[in-house]
Amino acid sequence: MSVPEAAAGPTSSVDAAAAAEDAVREDIVTAVGPLFYARGFTTVGMDEVRAVAGVSLKRLYRLFPSKEDLIEQVLLGWREDWETNIVAQVESAQVPRDRLLAVFDFLAAWFTSEGFRGCAFINSFGELSGTSGRIGAIVRAQKAEFQDYLARVAAGTGAPASLAPQLAILAEGAVTTAAISASPEPARQARAAAEILIDVALGTRPNPGQGSDSQEDSPGPDLP
Repeated sequence: MSVPEAAAGPTSSVDAAAAAEDAVREDIVTAVGPLFYARGFTTVGMDEVRAVAGVSLKRLYRLFPSKEDLIEQVLLGWREDWETNIVAQVESAQVPRDRLLAVFDFLAAWFTSEGFRGCAFINSFGELSGTSGRIGAIVRAQKAEFQDYLARVAAGTGAPASLAPQLAILAEGAVTTAAISASPEPARQARAAAEILIDVALGTRPNPGQGSDSQEDSPGPDLP
């Protein structure tokens, strides 16, 4: 015997309302993210956020009781986008060594994208970490997660754990340099340096500091 579906009651109505609010909240975060990235967080007021998001100021503050709450959600959304995009680039490479280099190929494409102005997390840390410990914590977590991901990829090549932080520093430095110089060239330079670090870590290239032409084996300067 078939059992009739239960009639919609108060609980389902509440759930539907909550889902609708979550959808609006997500739409607001998506709408204001590019604005915050282009101009920074402090110069964009909540009135402008309201206008871009297309909601009333009252509803905006009901969904995000403070601007800091909104910024946190924007940063968390950016973190998810970053992870999704970089993992897709890395996983598209078939050879383990090439997966590490794919990180820098991802950067090269990003640096030439319209509106690129550096790392959103570094920018927000410089802008807001002094006044918001919560935002500073999100940025630190994102950087730690990126390094942890590199460590997992590096482990797949058989490289030592020390390789991951070295590559992370190269990548972070390339992002900052590209933003300041307005040039994609730092991605190529960082990739070339990464190749050397990877090959040394894998033992396919001699360590420059341990070769026969190292400073220890070469004649020193004439001393008075």
